[in-house]
Amino acid sequence: MAENLTVCDISDNVKQKMKKLRFRKEKNIAALLLNINKDSMQVVLEQEYEDCSIEELQQELPDHQPRFLIISYVYEHDDGRVSYPLCFVYCIPSGCKPEQRMMFAGSLQSVQQEMNMTKTFEIRSPEELTEEWLKEKLKFFR
Repeated sequence: MAENLTVCDISDNVKQKMKKLRFRKEKNIAALLLNINKDSMQVVLEQEYEDCSIEELQQELPDHQPRFLIISYVYEHDDGRVSYPLCFVYCIPSGCKPEQRMMFAGSLQSVQQEMNMTKTFEIRSPEELTEEWLKEKLKFFR
């Protein structure tokens, strides 16, 4: 029963941006940084990134507040193939307020379902988000 609980709705703007990200044709890294507006209880777009690096995204994550980060990544496989997986990163730093933790945790599943995310990863601090970390996580998905 608790699995179906949705704490926050997803704004229409975020839904449109997620669809655009999923079907983009560019061959570089792009991302959406999502936050929760506690007044409207909606998942909202904080920032959109085009042609960025993982290091740039890492620097954009706050140290003491949770965020959702959806990354369209350029992944080079060991056999030379290139794919463009969508990766969902849930950043929940240890110093977050309990209220923030609950809002993000309660909205996690609905955002994953809306975007049809299969590559979902959790980090406890922005420093964990590195190119090497992401490549290691993606090795599981051949």
